[in-house]
Amino acid sequence: YGDYFPHRLGHGLGISVHEYPSLTETNQLIIEEGMIYTIEPGIYVPNVAGVRIEDDVYITSDGAKVLTKFPKELQIIK
Repeated sequence: YGDYFPHRLGHGLGISVHEYPSLTETNQLIIEEGMIYTIEPGIYVPNVAGVRIEDDVYITSDGAKVLTKFPKELQIIK
């Protein structure tokens, strides 16, 4: 979605609203066990729609464990 994806993929999760580190293409920090991140891609197409889905993930020795449990299926609200 290129230009319609205007911000970072996510960021660290802690006490502040937007904890370091940011998950961007310029961040060289190695993700390590014990870190917690938000993964919140957002796509916004002007005059059409926008969507942002956020998950919180905990980095384990086996990979990432998703801490949030919310359905990702399209929900139409009338």
